[in-house]
Amino acid sequence: MTRFFRFSVLVLATWIAMAAATPAAPDKVTTEQIISRLTVAIENLKTLRCVIKAQERFGASYQSNQTALKLAYNPQRVYLRNKKGIEVLWVAGQNDGDAWVYPNSFPYVTLSLDPNGTLMRRNQHHSLIDAGYGVVADIIHGSALRQDHNFERSFRYTGDTIVQNRPCYILTSDYAFRYVSYKTVKGDTPARVADRFGCGEFRVLERNGLTPGQAIPEGKTLQVPNAYGRHTVLCIDQKMMLPLAVYVADDKGLFEQFSFSEVVANQPIAPEEFTKDYKGYKL
Repeated sequence: MTRFFRFSVLVLATWIAMAAATPAAPDKVTTEQIISRLTVAIENLKTLRCVIKAQERFGASYQSNQTALKLAYNPQRVYLRNKKGIEVLWVAGQNDGDAWVYPNSFPYVTLSLDPNGTLMRRNQHHSLIDAGYGVVADIIHGSALRQDHNFERSFRYTGDTIVQNRPCYILTSDYAFRYVSYKTVKGDTPARVADRFGCGEFRVLERNGLTPGQAIPEGKTLQVPNAYGRHTVLCIDQKMMLPLAVYVADDKGLFEQFSFSEVVANQPIAPEEFTKDYKGYKL
């Protein structure tokens, strides 16, 4: 475990403990109001700029990454550049659905890759198309395929804290997380199974040795999480009503955590910033 990882977990645990020790006054705001305002803020996003720091578990180890993101909708457009200099551009309806990827390594040529394919999902919990707050939306909304919504209903407003010098609400979920057996039906893929349980696709892939988009034979028994997390925390900026921190733990401990900084929402982004030839890009 890296020193940075230990430090970030310690900081997160500290402010969670402080918030739990000093709950907000009950007449200040309700869980339902926070979730409603959070939902509206995410649904009303037209553009987003931010820097995302991610820590995700793969097997017994963790991978950290920092990415500068530009995102726009209608049509959806995503540009990102990480600290390694890797650049990715994806625009709905262009390049036959593939993303342009500059690997910043030999042979230093731009590739066209499926954003949901094995190469782009390697060492990634989530697809490029879910960049920004797509994962948070999935967590708080659940899936229409899920038979119950007990996990989403388990979130509670547990207090206030300060993240990046900004007041935040804390939403916390504690859930009886476990793996359950599921027998596949005709047409199942890892993504569809994940939607059925609202558990996120990565653990379905990892636990069952599957690949993204794989057609799964009918009648195959899979081990699938019954929810997204055992202990989940969202820190939501009280002004923007967008998350600044997300923490998810499961039966093995920390599963993933994200921080969002330098967040600028709904400010115009020039269309040319989502083109390969934009100045400064190496695509």
